[in-house]
Amino acid sequence: MPSNAPNVPPTTDIIDALTGISAGDALDAARRRRPDARDHAQGSFGALFLPVDDSQVSLSERAAVALFVARLHAQPAAVAFYGALLRETGGGEGVEPLIVAEAERAAGSGPYGAFHAENAPESTEGPVYTVASVEAAYALGDRLAAALEHAHLLVLHPRDAAREHLQRLLDAGWSSTGVVTLSQLIAFLTFQLRVAHGLDAVRRADGGAAVAADDLAALAGEVARAAEAQLAAGAGDPGAGAAAAEQLPPAPRVTEPPRFTQDSLGWKPWLEPLPVAEFTERHYEALVERERVHMPYFRVLARDPEALLERTLTDLDIFHNADAGLPRAERELAAAAASRFNGCVFCASVHSRFATEQGADRAEVQRLLDEGVTARFGTQWDALIDATVALTATPSRFGAAEVVALRGAGLDELELLDAIQAGAFFNWANRLMLSLGEPTV
Repeated sequence: MPSNAPNVPPTTDIIDALTGISAGDALDAARRRRPDARDHAQGSFGALFLPVDDSQVSLSERAAVALFVARLHAQPAAVAFYGALLRETGGGEGVEPLIVAEAERAAGSGPYGAFHAENAPESTEGPVYTVASVEAAYALGDRLAAALEHAHLLVLHPRDAAREHLQRLLDAGWSSTGVVTLSQLIAFLTFQLRVAHGLDAVRRADGGAAVAADDLAALAGEVARAAEAQLAAGAGDPGAGAAAAEQLPPAPRVTEPPRFTQDSLGWKPWLEPLPVAEFTERHYEALVERERVHMPYFRVLARDPEALLERTLTDLDIFHNADAGLPRAERELAAAAASRFNGCVFCASVHSRFATEQGADRAEVQRLLDEGVTARFGTQWDALIDATVALTATPSRFGAAEVVALRGAGLDELELLDAIQAGAFFNWANRLMLSLGEPTV
C-alpha cells in the first residue's frame, strides 16, 4: 500500500483549459458557485492521472487510454491534451499514432447495445471493436490491447458490458484493483469530456473561440512532471509487476428487472469487493459515509480510494448544492434521462425516484421510464431531456440548438451548468454500474 502522500493536481483547472474558460467570465462565475464540483472534478483528474501509486496502472497506460477515449468522443482539445500527455509520460515512439489509428478504426456513434426484458425492442446494434491486427496487438501488448477494448465497450457499448469482459482483462494481466482504476478512468473521462463539450458549446454560442493546442501541450507537460513528483513522494511500487492471473468470483444470482422502474433495486458485483478486514482509515474516508462499507458497490470502488473519494464529493455538490441554480428535481430528471438513454436500469430507478421525492410528478417521471427519452412533457422538461440525450450521445451532439432551447426554457448560466453537470455525471455513474456488476429485483 502506498503512503498517504497528498494528491496535488496541477494548478490549472483541466475543464477550464479544455474549454477556454477565463477567470471572471460568466461560466467561470457559475462554476465557482459549485466549488466542490469544480474542485473535486479536478481532484478526480488528479487521483486518476497523478496517482500516489501507479503499480496497477502505469502513467503511460492511463494517458494512452485517455487519448483513445478522447478520439472516440471526437473532441479536438482533449485529443491534443491527452496526446501530449502520452508523449510526456513516455508512451514510446509510435504508440501515439497507433492509438490514433485504432481509435479511428473503432469510432462509432453510440450508445449501442442490448436492452433487456420488456425493453429489448429498443436495442441498437453497433460495431464491436477488437485489436485485430497482429502488428497492433504486438505493439500494444496484451494489457493495453485489452484496456482499449474495455474502453470501447464502456464508451460506445455501455449496456453490453458483461461479466466475461472483466475476466478478459484479468486474463490479460490486469488485477481486480487495476480493473477498478481503469474503469474509473474511462468513466470519469466520459464525464469530464461531456462537461467540457457542454460548456464549450455554451461559450461558443456566446462567440467564444477555439482553444489553442499549444497551450494544452504545455499543460500536459506540467501534468506529467507533477505526476512524476507525486509518485516520488508517494514511494509507490514503480511498476505493475507480473502476477498470476486472477479469476472472478462465482457469478452472482440475480433476478433481472423486467422494465425500468422507480422501485428500489439491488446491485450485485462481478469483481470481488475489497474485504472489510482490509479497510484502513484511508478507505473509510473514501466512502464519505462510513456505513457504505456494507454496500458491495462502494467496497468494489474502494479498491481505488482516492478516485472514489473525489468522485463522491463531485457527485454530492452537483446534486445537493442548493445555492440557486436548477431545482434538485430537474437535476435528478437529467440523471434519470441519461440513465434511461444509456440503459442503466439501476441508476434510472434511483434517480427517477429521487426526482419524484423532490417534487416531480410521479406519473410523468414513470412515463419517461416507460416511453423513453422521446416522450414529451412540456417546454422545460423537453429541453432538459433533449439536451441530456444530445450530451450523452457519443460523440456528443450537444450544441447551439440545445443551448438556445435551454435558454428559451428560462435557464440562466448557473442552471445551464447544473443541467450539463447532472447529465454528464451519469455517464460516469452508468458506466461503472453497468460494467462492474448487474441489477437485481
